[in-house]
Amino acid sequence: MSSKPTTTELEWTELDQRAVDTARILAADAVQKVGNGHPGTAMSLAPAAYTLFQKVMRHDPADPEWVGRDRFVLSAGHSSLTLYTQLYLAGFGLELDDLKAFRTWGSKTPGHPEYGHTAGVETTTGPLGQGVANAVGMAMAARYERGLFDPEAAPGTSPFDHMVYAIAGDGCLQEGIASEASSLAGHQKLGNLVLLWDDNHISIEGDTETAVSEDTLKRFEAYGWHVQRVAQQENGDLDPKALYAALQAAKAETERPSFIAARSIIAWPAPHAQGTEASHGSALGDDEVAATKRVLGFDPERTFEVSDEVIAHTRRALDRGREAKAAWEKDLSAWRTANPERAASFDRIQANELPAGWEEKLPSFEPGTSVATRAASGKVLAALGAVIPELWGGSADLAGSNNTTIDKNSSFLPVGNPLPEADPYGRTVHFGIREHAMAAAMNGIALHGHTRIYGGTFLVFSDYMRNAVRLSALMHLPVTYVWTHDSIGLGEDGPTHQPVEHLASLRAIPGLNVVRPADANETAIAWREVLRRHTKVFGKGAPTGLALTRQGVPVYPANEDAAKGGYVLFEAEGGPAEVILIGTGSEVQLAVAAREALQAEGVPARVVSMPSVEWFEEQDQEYKDSVLPPSIKARVAVEAGIGLTWHRYTGDAGRIVSLEHFGASADAKVLFREFGFTAEAVAAAARDSLAAAAR
Repeated sequence: MSSKPTTTELEWTELDQRAVDTARILAADAVQKVGNGHPGTAMSLAPAAYTLFQKVMRHDPADPEWVGRDRFVLSAGHSSLTLYTQLYLAGFGLELDDLKAFRTWGSKTPGHPEYGHTAGVETTTGPLGQGVANAVGMAMAARYERGLFDPEAAPGTSPFDHMVYAIAGDGCLQEGIASEASSLAGHQKLGNLVLLWDDNHISIEGDTETAVSEDTLKRFEAYGWHVQRVAQQENGDLDPKALYAALQAAKAETERPSFIAARSIIAWPAPHAQGTEASHGSALGDDEVAATKRVLGFDPERTFEVSDEVIAHTRRALDRGREAKAAWEKDLSAWRTANPERAASFDRIQANELPAGWEEKLPSFEPGTSVATRAASGKVLAALGAVIPELWGGSADLAGSNNTTIDKNSSFLPVGNPLPEADPYGRTVHFGIREHAMAAAMNGIALHGHTRIYGGTFLVFSDYMRNAVRLSALMHLPVTYVWTHDSIGLGEDGPTHQPVEHLASLRAIPGLNVVRPADANETAIAWREVLRRHTKVFGKGAPTGLALTRQGVPVYPANEDAAKGGYVLFEAEGGPAEVILIGTGSEVQLAVAAREALQAEGVPARVVSMPSVEWFEEQDQEYKDSVLPPSIKARVAVEAGIGLTWHRYTGDAGRIVSLEHFGASADAKVLFREFGFTAEAVAAAARDSLAAAAR
């Protein structure tokens, strides 16, 4: 473990200190004005945030999306004012009125930072620990991006070299996702990542002694991180010079991620609130805010006090940013001259476009054969990997089952890893058995930009990922989840591994597209649609979850309307359709077989394959009515999961063949038979629906 650095080159003036104290007062005033929020951490962290934004990070407040910028993640998102005050001081677009509108309707300063809502916010944080994993993903993406565009450059010399800084609190580090992600970061030797721990010993229930007793620094050292401890000043405040020295040492450590522990006192220097759990999530009160202002030399009768000298001083960050960006652009220009082909690739990816002719590489599958959709997905990835270099991904240690190995000879692993396929810029990511961290790291990768990421596990384990999946939907991120073993069809592993409620539960997440293809050709079309949707053509992105079978399913002729989410797979014969059979995934074949039985009885039946309810609902009403005519009341939906999704499509006379209980351990064919997933059961449900519609 490293000891506290004793030297520093930091220039720290009275104006710098006044700016830090101004940030503290602004945080206290903002929470006091709205009556709720988290003032304490923002007050105590002000020196650290100020040092990062004004003294350490490379950024341009006038261009928050500048490609060459360092990234900052506030994992302790409840302390959003830690970030908002620095965005205001540095000139990212927030002004004093925005701080005054904290946590109110329509403001740029919501209770937790929201990506896409406030300039300078790199990710939506709030659920603790997510930001740590986001930062790990950003650091991974930065390395992969370097491999795409400038792999031969010496360390620290490429325009694609930058740092990722994150601030986490005790709550972040107690969440399991942070442990998963930190283990992964250490294994990957992410030397471009710095995590600052606000070690304030306080959580909502009081002193952290109530819940934590391990040596956190030794834990991170065991993960393979470079570890430093920064002590407080004698008065209890954070020491900017020691922080700066530690940050510089962390930046100089290129072969390991860096962990900096900074002991702080929450709500410092509030005379009575400092060090208390109440200051974590409650306004300090008018008297305590006034007392704090007196301690810091501010007028207790004034609110949101910012001197002209302070704001002029901190807004010099705009000048420094402009200079840093100009220097970077000069380096980028030299790189362009030396690397014209890579520069063309960079411009294409920067424009969010795919390579010309990529769709021609998609495989097609012979109707009449039987292919598991997970296997079809693997063939799609293998085909596209050769022509879309920015496409990469892997799984949570289930690559052989998920079919997510895009290149078996190229694994994203750091220099020094003993495996023969190890490559710091490799295509296949081994996330390890860390589903939650995988999902949140994928969010960070997508937020970083310039690559297209996917990650796989069994559908049942999407429960481990759910919070990160929800955030990907909230942020409209173009990530792709490959969820295989999508039903009781996985068989003998039994109910612990058989998803029942998961499809309906995932469909309940606003903005998440769930796609369950019926066959191999639908799988290829689904991948094509996902990649198209992740380009500028569709504007805001959206995450997609592909739910894929373990078992083989019949291959049908390809139909481009699969990209519309629902379409007529087989039309009724012998007259207009009297009943509609709706299926997804492996149950479409049951609808097809039931149709044949009904047709033999003289009942014209239409089969609708609906791989994605979300995509189908995007279509205009005319198209939806052409697939599901309102005049046809007799309908059956069949899916090997709970039937919650399907009531809106079946109506009062319709019937649903579903699974409203957990599965069992047996052969897949036995389970489908015993649980009523047969063509006979679907046909019987159709007859029942026809009778109900006739009443």
